[in-house]
Amino acid sequence: MGNNYDIILIGLVAVFLILRLRSVLGKRTGNERPPARDPFTPPAPPTPSPRVGDAPPQAGQSGNDNVVPLPTATAPRPSTSATGPGGIRATVLPTAATGVAAIRAADPTFEPMAFCAGARSAFTTIVEAFAKGDIGALRPLLDGPTYASFEAAIRGRTERQEKAETTLIGFEASDIAAAATQGSNALVTVRFVSEQINVVRNAESQIIDGNPNEVQKVVDLWTFRRDTTSTDPNWVLTKTESEG
Repeated sequence: MGNNYDIILIGLVAVFLILRLRSVLGKRTGNERPPARDPFTPPAPPTPSPRVGDAPPQAGQSGNDNVVPLPTATAPRPSTSATGPGGIRATVLPTAATGVAAIRAADPTFEPMAFCAGARSAFTTIVEAFAKGDIGALRPLLDGPTYASFEAAIRGRTERQEKAETTLIGFEASDIAAAATQGSNALVTVRFVSEQINVVRNAESQIIDGNPNEVQKVVDLWTFRRDTTSTDPNWVLTKTESEG
């Protein structure tokens, strides 16, 4: 009988404790505040705000209608000039554009930048040959009147027993300044900007003109000619003049 009272007493105590806990903890109604975040769980990254220039969302993605995409950069326009070895500029100047087009119409193989490279080579050969008095090297590169002028200058220098020394340091530019067609002939004027050392000595090797220690910037306008109907691809020098 005593054991029954003990069981009843324990049961009453359990009921009392359950009611007590219920009154303290309360019931969940669905309006409770969410449980605190676990401090050891990293927070989710914040959703970035849209920026001007962000790409618009792709199909199936969420986005913001206020995003304004920036225009993409346009491709650079092609240059009318080229830079050769050593930083040498070669340009078709506006004054020559129409003439170059006419030459290309008569001779589709004419390529201005390749022509400029060949003109520089011819310039170097002619300048060095003239200084040395090498008329044999000059003859195939000049037309008749120009060759006669060069040959007379070399002959006069020889008669005065003078010696010319020319050192071509390099080119700054070889621009096509003018171009035209005359019948079947193509005429191209190149504006050479070069650095040179020029000296003239007398029979006693004394300097009578120039300075061997001074580099001069020289600007020359040389005109070349070629018959566009000829199978000979070579050009000849027809005129030389200095600028300035």
